[in-house]
Amino acid sequence: MTLNAYLIRHKWQILFAAIALLCALVATQYHPAAGLALMGIGAVSFNYIPANVRVPLFYAEMDNSQAGYFTQNKRTLLVGQKLSTGSAAVNTPILVSTTDQAKTLFGTGSMLARMHALYRLQDSFGEVWCIAVADVGAGVQAVGTITVTGPATAAGTINLYIAGQRVQVGVAASDAATAVAAAINTAINAATDLPVTSTVDAGVVTLTCRWKGATGNDIMVSDSFRGYAGGETLPAGIALAYVAMATGASNPVLAGAVITAMGDEEYDYVIHPYTDSTSLDAFATEFNDTVGRWAYSRQVYGHCYTALRGTLNALTTAGALRNDPHHTIAGIDADCPNPCWEYAAAYGGANALGLNVDVARPTQTLPLTGITTPRAGLRFLLTERQSLLNYGIATSYVSGGQLRVERAITTYQKNTWGQADPSYLDSETLHTLAEITRRLRVRITQKYPRHKLANDGTQFGAGQAIVTPNVIRGELIAEYADMETLGLVENAALFRKYLIVERDATNPNRVNVLLPPDLVNQLRIFALLNQFRLQYGASA
Repeated sequence: MTLNAYLIRHKWQILFAAIALLCALVATQYHPAAGLALMGIGAVSFNYIPANVRVPLFYAEMDNSQAGYFTQNKRTLLVGQKLSTGSAAVNTPILVSTTDQAKTLFGTGSMLARMHALYRLQDSFGEVWCIAVADVGAGVQAVGTITVTGPATAAGTINLYIAGQRVQVGVAASDAATAVAAAINTAINAATDLPVTSTVDAGVVTLTCRWKGATGNDIMVSDSFRGYAGGETLPAGIALAYVAMATGASNPVLAGAVITAMGDEEYDYVIHPYTDSTSLDAFATEFNDTVGRWAYSRQVYGHCYTALRGTLNALTTAGALRNDPHHTIAGIDADCPNPCWEYAAAYGGANALGLNVDVARPTQTLPLTGITTPRAGLRFLLTERQSLLNYGIATSYVSGGQLRVERAITTYQKNTWGQADPSYLDSETLHTLAEITRRLRVRITQKYPRHKLANDGTQFGAGQAIVTPNVIRGELIAEYADMETLGLVENAALFRKYLIVERDATNPNRVNVLLPPDLVNQLRIFALLNQFRLQYGASA
């Protein structure tokens, strides 16, 4: 049979074969592996089964690259001072589940045990680690006094408040000032959770902070905080005069052993009470974007929370000195009796509670459980809180008799040229960025841990462990869609448009990605113009 006769006789078979081949070639243009599979060309990439095995028969290996999903254990780290009565080693991260454990490890009445207690009042579930810090040898303890005058002319009860904790002292009619002072001294020393011990000399009670450092100066001492309406008044004939806690000096040195103890462990919420510039600088260095926890080479992320008491001018001045996107300093109303370490633990704990549920959801309105509400007329006004927020100080407000998170901003205020920059204003932005980066990291490292890299359009077998820029692009787009469903990002079409995934021009083993996520925002301001009428006209 001649060639022409053969072609005429089998023209339909030849046509169908050509069409099939064309389809296969088209497939290789967009899905190389699928196209090669259509042409009967394939090679599965095994991780462990060797290609030259000859011993029969059945071999199987497991591959979990397509089974994983994103999960993140978000941990809190509390940094504070311990007492000599605590059994824990200093500068060592310790997992501490309960406050009873914290008391044993760090000492009853210690800063760190009280921080743990206040944190647990906000977040009863999250994983909490602690690093105990030792006093500075040359440090000084804060000291204050209570001077009693009398005698009592009627029986009653003194409601004494020390660091926000109430100590009740019974007074009998005709008790002399010295007797009342002795009773106050006994009651204070019996309350082992207090951050102070006391001594008495005649009618003067001297309070001494249990540890050294400037934080002891933030211990507020007063009486009858809830006033007549709360059933708290001094017994008739008794007066108390206070010398505020002062002279505490030399906070622990955090740079060095304490920061080193954090290692590269991931702590999403780092809470501490130190607001001196040396301590804040130590954390700023540890968390910075070049060599710190937010650097490309470490990627452990996290955010710091602390608290500072002061007048409006003092707080705005302190805030203006900082410019760190990884730190939130909560301003404490001067009338709030709780000390800075408890306030920081409550503020950081409330934020952790909300962010562990949804990193992109604003933490505003979350209650600061265990923090005593400042009295009416002695709280920061709306205009004052606006000023605090303009100077990098996070705020709280009172609603329903409860102190609540208002806006947990960072101290970041200006760019490298000193111009106003709101890009890192809200701490939720940083937590969202960490979440997005971690999700993408898990997706890529889970699916392509040992893959070969090829150009788009390369014809490789369906089972080959090869990835191309377009495949990676598809993974990023798919993950973005998942994150949009979760409410972390928005505008998927524009993300897809501006996403760039390409092989490096000089390093054939490297893929470069320009990732343009559009973060979902928070409802912060609701502005309404109530343009009312007394009567709509007939022609309206």
